[in-house]
Amino acid sequence: MIAVIVKRALAAIAALALTPAAFAQDFPKRPITMIVPFAAGGTSDVIARTVAEQMSVALGQSIVIENVAGAGGSTALARASRAESDGYTIAIGNAGTNAATYTIYPKLPFTPESFAPIAMVAKTFGIIALRKDFPAKDLKEFIAYAKANPGKINLGHAGVGSSNYLICKSFVTAARIDATLVGYRGASPALTDAIGSQIDGVCDAAASVSQSINEKLVKGLVVGSTVRLATLPDLPTSTEAGLPEFEAQGWNGLFAPKGTPPDIIAKLNAAARTAVETEAVKKRFADLSTVAPDSDEHAPEILQKLVTRDVEKYRKMLADDAKQ
Repeated sequence: MIAVIVKRALAAIAALALTPAAFAQDFPKRPITMIVPFAAGGTSDVIARTVAEQMSVALGQSIVIENVAGAGGSTALARASRAESDGYTIAIGNAGTNAATYTIYPKLPFTPESFAPIAMVAKTFGIIALRKDFPAKDLKEFIAYAKANPGKINLGHAGVGSSNYLICKSFVTAARIDATLVGYRGASPALTDAIGSQIDGVCDAAASVSQSINEKLVKGLVVGSTVRLATLPDLPTSTEAGLPEFEAQGWNGLFAPKGTPPDIIAKLNAAARTAVETEAVKKRFADLSTVAPDSDEHAPEILQKLVTRDVEKYRKMLADDAKQ
């Protein structure tokens, strides 16, 4: 009888040790993979690497970046959605990859419910930049040129469904111009072609295009922000340039596969919060014209609200894309 009681007690202890809470106590025991939905060098990649470096310090384990480009980020999210729900595979996403994509690619193998939000880690600002020899010195001249040459201007972006694509769509819609939007496997290759005058310009985030503008490799046209950026003080806001309808303020957030234990999500959230509050990240973000979330914007619930809001927002904006 005593042997049976002891056996049951040991079984109960073993079962307790296998609970999610017990797993979370030891998490992480090995490196974590952070999937980036685009090629190296773009906005999401730069932000991911900046945040991951400091999250690694907070967690005491390295975070390995895995770039998985294709289909506006949906290739990467499909991979992330199939990963084990143990916290060792997470992904960085934005309004394009985690909201607009559901309208653009209605038959995706995942849904918004396939992911558990961890934390918003950055707020970004969209910019339109042109090849340096483009025959327009400001937004007014650019719009006039575009209307005189319908369909002939081509603007590069990081793939249909990406946040850069949404910048493009918002811009051409606000400007009421007919331009060809050219998709790439990331922001970096699009910018490279703009620098080489292979395309007329790019729709990009300040994080990845500011340096090229300052080095005069491309010329900034407008930023979809309500205030000028410290790194680009000469670049006019959309209101100043005469196109207040153009708004391009976005976000980047971290996600885990659904079913990831809440205690592990909490650990990852705490690490992300710690990371974006470090001086190293703040300085890097400032250099990139990127802003860390406010103190009341770190919770997973805030990121979930952004996803829910933007799924509906882009369902309306991109209705025509879904029909193609």
